[in-house]
Amino acid sequence: MPARATTESGHTIPDPADPNIVWSTCYGNKVTRYDARTGIPRSVAPWMITLDAPPGDSKYRCHWTAPIAIDPFDSKNVFYGCNMIFKTTNGGQSWQPTSPDLSTQDPDKIMPSGGIIGDNLGQFAPEVVFAIAFSEVEKGVVWAGTNDGKVWYSRDGGAKWNDVSRNITGMPAWGVVSKIEPSHFDGNTAYIAVDAHLMDSREPYIFKTTDYGATWKRVNGDLPKNHPLSYVKAVAENPNKRGMLFAGTGRSFFYALDDGVHWIELSAGLPHTPVSWVVVQKAFHDVVVSTYGRGLYVLDDITPLEQGGTSLTGTTDAAKLFTPRPAYRWTQRGRAYVNYSLRSEARGPVQVQVLDAGGKVVRDLRPSGRAGLNRVAWDLRYDAPRLVQLRTTPPENPHVWEEPRFRGQDTRPVTHWGLDQAQVGPIVTPGKYSVTLTVDGQTQTQPIEILRDPKVAASNTDLDLSVRLQLRLRDNISAAADMINTIEVMRKQLEDVQKAYRNDASKAALVKQVQEMDKKLFDVEAKLLEPAQMTSDDKYFQQAYRVYMNLIWLNGEVGPGAGDVSGGADFPPTDTSVSVLETIEKDLNAAKSDYKSLMERDVPAFNRAIGGGMTPLSGGQ
Repeated sequence: MPARATTESGHTIPDPADPNIVWSTCYGNKVTRYDARTGIPRSVAPWMITLDAPPGDSKYRCHWTAPIAIDPFDSKNVFYGCNMIFKTTNGGQSWQPTSPDLSTQDPDKIMPSGGIIGDNLGQFAPEVVFAIAFSEVEKGVVWAGTNDGKVWYSRDGGAKWNDVSRNITGMPAWGVVSKIEPSHFDGNTAYIAVDAHLMDSREPYIFKTTDYGATWKRVNGDLPKNHPLSYVKAVAENPNKRGMLFAGTGRSFFYALDDGVHWIELSAGLPHTPVSWVVVQKAFHDVVVSTYGRGLYVLDDITPLEQGGTSLTGTTDAAKLFTPRPAYRWTQRGRAYVNYSLRSEARGPVQVQVLDAGGKVVRDLRPSGRAGLNRVAWDLRYDAPRLVQLRTTPPENPHVWEEPRFRGQDTRPVTHWGLDQAQVGPIVTPGKYSVTLTVDGQTQTQPIEILRDPKVAASNTDLDLSVRLQLRLRDNISAAADMINTIEVMRKQLEDVQKAYRNDASKAALVKQVQEMDKKLFDVEAKLLEPAQMTSDDKYFQQAYRVYMNLIWLNGEVGPGAGDVSGGADFPPTDTSVSVLETIEKDLNAAKSDYKSLMERDVPAFNRAIGGGMTPLSGGQ
């Protein structure tokens, strides 16, 4: 059986100081410490396994989802809860009790869960600690809650515990303290979610204290309370915005911007299901929720909510561009969201542009213009190169336009294996940029910062060298594609004339002129793109690459990769890459010279020679 760090129940948490270390709990008093560096888990239970044992027969009563928590000020301090709390400071090598029994210790409740056949796995283990949470702003403050309505706190790291249960007006009898959320702003403040549905109370219960539990108030506000699944299972505070709360109930997920007075449901993309846990990821402004039976969900980028929500009430503005969160330039990848809200549907196209520090356009995006909240993703790349659009019929495959992939289309791409990855612009270097939103003639601007991947060792100077070379490659690809595309338009025009007059003897002279002109055009096109690629067959490996394909493959080498080419966007370009580009550019410049001669001399001469025999060649210009 493969090594594993957890089972079907319990909690799993990483060490905040070393994410390679992961702690997990499981039913029957099981604790595991896993080291991702070695891939080896270690069982470090504080006492004997209690699986099968009736609660009254065990020294320590442990729940199916026994809580575990790590001190954010010293990750060596790990707390684990049964009916009391254990503490280890040496990775589970030894444990010591750090609290008394924190439950009500009611002997009438300490019994098996019953059923037709007795089951003591711990799903309904009575009189146990159900939640433990450390304050991340005040050292030594730690909270604990039980599944029988008790709430405790300590201000000295667990040496002394204070029972504040009686201070909570409205606490339902035998309610399960399912999650405790110490405030991310004040050490004296905490929120608790209480689930009393096992006592047949379906109301939502969220309580808040601002004085270490001396007083409490309910902050579930206008959360729905009449549904059988209205009870609250989890609460979380946004560490980036005071007073912004999230709550998971037995069927839905909500947020509040006013410390729990008014709640709004978030349901797009999230099924109606019990939301069992909520975490706000501070650095990325994301919300992560776990559900019962429907998996994990991430609400990406809540900055629009943090910046006042999506409503434009109280303003006369037709649009609002939210300040984007910082985005990371990861290894050869990244993503930034641009969020904006429109009072009504835009009358014309919406434009979003990303500008560098010098005001030059990096990326031009054309997102939606619907009323309400809109979002467009930027992959942190510059605009892509213009690509070849083939229009002519290859002699090797006269039925190419009948293929389902091209049927009904006017153009088709070069489809060689491995190219797609390299047909992009370079990913930007870390630094400061700006985003502009233009809607119906009105423009707004916000700053955006692109952060470094801490694992990338290259300096910004080296990364900038890579970007500059990739931009040079991009522009060369576009230049080659533009020439090929112009030639393709002309050759398609000539192809149509040949098809129209191939059986008309009176047009023989014109057809001959057309064939001669087509050859001149083809000869220049073939210097830029080898004929094998004109078949749009991604498995047609017959000819050495020419300018266009050499540029794309080199772009993959220097930048994002291509096929089985790994790429090198996180390094300065190699000397070889620079030298190879110079060689390709010589071929490109030679083709440009031939192309210029073709367009300035041969095409005008052809147009004069044919007179009114056909529409003059223009290349779509």
